[in-house]
Amino acid sequence: MTPPNPPHPLTLESALETLGRFAYGRRAMCEDDIRRYFALSDDRFEARAEIAPLLAWMLVPITLWPVNIHDLFCTGVAMLEKAEPLDPDLLFLIQTLPEMPTDAVIAVVAEHEHSVEHGRYGSLLKADEKFQQIDSDLSQNSDLHAEWNAIKARWNVAEFADSKGIIRRTLTTERNLRPDFHTAWIQETSRFQAVFDIFCMKWNLYGMQGDAALALKLSVNLTPHGTLIFIPAYWSLDAKRDFHWPAVKRLHRVRALSRQGQQLALDKGARREDARKLRTLDADAKIQGLRGQKKHDFLCHGLGWVPTTDPKRLKRLREEFVHEIHS
Repeated sequence: MTPPNPPHPLTLESALETLGRFAYGRRAMCEDDIRRYFALSDDRFEARAEIAPLLAWMLVPITLWPVNIHDLFCTGVAMLEKAEPLDPDLLFLIQTLPEMPTDAVIAVVAEHEHSVEHGRYGSLLKADEKFQQIDSDLSQNSDLHAEWNAIKARWNVAEFADSKGIIRRTLTTERNLRPDFHTAWIQETSRFQAVFDIFCMKWNLYGMQGDAALALKLSVNLTPHGTLIFIPAYWSLDAKRDFHWPAVKRLHRVRALSRQGQQLALDKGARREDARKLRTLDADAKIQGLRGQKKHDFLCHGLGWVPTTDPKRLKRLREEFVHEIHS
């Protein structure tokens, strides 16, 4: 396997410039470690080349990372700084990295990340009034705030807030598989999180910011493996009116199309061959005087299709390659 390489020669300046365009404070998060990589002495050139694919993935939106690339990159840089060889498993991991996303994919995903960072889904959704209503109701709900005050009386909640002052519930995962589904009651942090998660489920929240309840939103998010659509439990769904489906499809397809060129070509070649067979079968059916269901069964059998195939599929196949087959 050949590890993926950066698409362009990289310099410290260009790497930092790229990180500066990403959401989630990526430049501040990664700059020191990027500088460590470029500060490696010239006699470590070949060793630096071994982790160059990790550097390339450092310059990809974090949404597309299959694992924490930053941790792996730092591990590799630390080994090189100590003049140690990369361990075989890390080298193997680097060799198994997928192909780099195209510049077009990176641009679209980076823009999506900025929207997600600020909770903006307006380009994908059309039901903001529903969210505004639940948000307004929660802000005025005396029972919610009484319960929150009771929690604050037991814990100094500021200790559990992030840099934005937000306390978040434990995130849900695909298929509701929760790898860290354990409450260590002897730990104060775990006790608080258990109480807070129950509080958030009860009131349909993803967290609190100060005394402001943060209501769950209908949302569309890219992940390394696909596109997740989250519908809050309280949401009265109207699939046609709540989503801007053309925009959702464009967002999802930005990666799918980039990876399917070869498969699409193979599929088209197979359909073209079926179209040639169908032309011959149509001629044979005419000679035999076959009509209706008998003709349909004859054509399907010749193509290796089941007899229950919709006749419209045969019609589409004739029309798709009509000019090529007769030329």
